[in-house]
Amino acid sequence: MIIQAILKINPNAKFTVRGDEIEWHNCSPIPKEQIEALFPIVEFEMALDELRAKRNKLLADTDYTVLQDSTFTDAQVAEWVVYRQALRDITNGLTTKDEVEAVVFPTKP
Repeated sequence: MIIQAILKINPNAKFTVRGDEIEWHNCSPIPKEQIEALFPIVEFEMALDELRAKRNKLLADTDYTVLQDSTFTDAQVAEWVVYRQALRDITNGLTTKDEVEAVVFPTKP
């Protein structure tokens, strides 16, 4: 998380992290307080990335349900379309790590 926070402040920073120690290479050190202030944002972004990865896998696993040559009835396809749209919308409005962790995935038809 330290690395992600530093790179948010200075994407070109050159440094090494060993435990809680940061060794700066050819760049100005960033105060630890400034780095730590970004931890909630980095935690949120990491949680959101994980949520999106799970969501994307569920979408990929159900791609077959909406193909033209599927054997599902129109009503079944409509249920899958609703489910898949709910998956796509699952990240809408999330602003905190707690909100991301509280997400409940929709039930498959």
